[in-house]
Amino acid sequence: MAEVNFKPNEDRVLVEPAAAEEKTAGGIIIPDTAKEKPQQGLIIAVGPGKKDEPMTLKEGDTVFYGKYSGTEIQIGAKEYLIMRASDILGSLT
Repeated sequence: MAEVNFKPNEDRVLVEPAAAEEKTAGGIIIPDTAKEKPQQGLIIAVGPGKKDEPMTLKEGDTVFYGKYSGTEIQIGAKEYLIMRASDILGSLT
């Protein structure tokens, strides 16, 4: 897991999106213009949660989120998404 010096506020999480697929199952290479945004990623940092809603997610969780969820930010040379915990659809256990 990447070491990032960033702490989200309240119920927000910092997600490192998974890499987009490079090839189809049949072996056809997908050009950059046709790649779909990934909808899965790894939680890098978690906020403390709201006063009446404790945070159920934790660093290292692999999560699924909506196609247009979150805001893209750049920390150093890497691209991340920051989103509310409510934008997370589910996680792998």
